[in-house]
Amino acid sequence: MKDLSFLRDNNSGMTLNYRTPVIAGILIMVFLFGAGCTQSSPAPVQTETPVPTSVAAVMETTPAAAATVAPQTATKEEMVAFVQEAVAYARQNGKEKALAEFSNRNGSFFRGVLYIYAYDYNGTTIAHPVNPEKIGVNRLQEPDAEGTWFITNLREAAYNGTGFTTYTYINPVHNNTVEKKLGYVMKVDETWWLGSGIYSGPANATATVTATNS
Repeated sequence: MKDLSFLRDNNSGMTLNYRTPVIAGILIMVFLFGAGCTQSSPAPVQTETPVPTSVAAVMETTPAAAATVAPQTATKEEMVAFVQEAVAYARQNGKEKALAEFSNRNGSFFRGVLYIYAYDYNGTTIAHPVNPEKIGVNRLQEPDAEGTWFITNLREAAYNGTGFTTYTYINPVHNNTVEKKLGYVMKVDETWWLGSGIYSGPANATATVTATNS
């Protein structure tokens, strides 16, 4: 019988040669699959949430951005507190800064019908937001609508520290009609004083100007 052992040896070699690339291919696929499974997913892209139109409208009309309506009336007590606040501001911030603020119609001391004016004891206007042309003018003998030297009376009240004075003056809010006005003044120091005033209605022919201490 013929010896066929060489065929078995050749078949074994062929089988081994065939299996080697197959096994290698399987290992490569397993490696690639494993690498794909363990790779982290990309982080989701975050998008900015748009502000609703209604909310944006509210943000644009917050109290910080919205203009406040200035009051058109004031009480005697409010006027007194207003002048006291202005005097405290002047003493804390100095004369130069205070005069600039009092003369500024858009400043913090122009509130509706209330505003601050300033004079020295010679009767010269040194701050006025409504009549800036009067700054530097001596008004000590300037008459009101009834011929009374109202600045003189206001100064006399300021000499005493604080005081009220009534006089007649045109009201720019009421078409420059002549009305009675109550003025309140307060001394800042020995060189100047501040004041403010409120109108109380049409002036009478017999209206008088008086000064009282407070």
